[in-house]
Amino acid sequence: MVESTVVSDLSEPLGCVDSKEINEQKLVVCFGEMLIDFVPTVTGVSLDEAPAFQKAPGGAPANVAVGISRLGGSSAFIGKVGEDGFGHMLADILKVNNVDNSGMRFDRNARTALAFITLRADGEREFLFFRNPSADMLLHEFELDLDLMKKASIFHYGSISLIEDPCRSTHLAALKFAKSFGCLTSYDPNLRLALWPSSDAAKEKIMSIWDQSDIIKVSEDEISFLTGGDDPNDYDVVMEKLFHPDLKLLIVTEGKAGCRYYTKNFFGRVDGIKVKPIDTTGAGDAFVSGILSNLASDLNLFEDEKKLREALVFANACGAIVVQKRGAIPALPTKEAVLELVQEVA
Repeated sequence: MVESTVVSDLSEPLGCVDSKEINEQKLVVCFGEMLIDFVPTVTGVSLDEAPAFQKAPGGAPANVAVGISRLGGSSAFIGKVGEDGFGHMLADILKVNNVDNSGMRFDRNARTALAFITLRADGEREFLFFRNPSADMLLHEFELDLDLMKKASIFHYGSISLIEDPCRSTHLAALKFAKSFGCLTSYDPNLRLALWPSSDAAKEKIMSIWDQSDIIKVSEDEISFLTGGDDPNDYDVVMEKLFHPDLKLLIVTEGKAGCRYYTKNFFGRVDGIKVKPIDTTGAGDAFVSGILSNLASDLNLFEDEKKLREALVFANACGAIVVQKRGAIPALPTKEAVLELVQEVA
């Protein structure tokens, strides 16, 4: 392999998209959790010190679905929320953002998940989750919308849905169906250690589906966790411990520094875009939506290094825009905003 390196009001939903245009686009189906994030109105304080919280829709797979739609792509969400005001609000938010929510299910006996997020002065976060259990944990295999999944070109998911049954078994079944339908599979582990019964359980479950994914996005911290403390910048560590034989593309995000990419034929690095962060919530999801929206338009993107690098510059810009506002979904950018930023830093 040869390494190459090159330095290199947005919250409004898109308007109605012509149905013919949607049908011509490649559908990305996102599976997993959708919840309400409560973000403090000021940074650098603890939960008990925060004077107020701003309500924002969230949940990594749902964030990615909205992000793709905002960028002009075609997306759908499969998951479960409570039969409550928050759950119906989340379903409506997907709808108004042109995300197909027909795969959503509602549980009368469990509430929609909530997460309170503390923002440090540097915009990084700490989480306090309310899931005991929440509705997203109770999705059953018989509730899967297989007709919707058959339309997908990419099936995207995280690891939170692997924590407990019945959702874990449903996730495994959905992954099996997606592969049988010919979908490219996309995995963002999105480690939230506080949700797992133990760190060993988290590592075991996250790695249990690692070799079934065609595209994987992982952070440096997640590499250290999954490899038992190995150097996330070590090429041999990445290739020997994380790059499984059937993997098409592995992306390692480095926060504001940018990202690295690894394929069977080449690897390299793309610098990030420097901005002043306010809230990093949803930055990784915006990045994923950026790369998947490009991949949906060209399913062989990972075979062309020049095109891949351009897509990663685009994805980095998506993340840079999101960290300048509070909340995840409210901050997700339009394609026009991303291209404008890319142009500015070119």
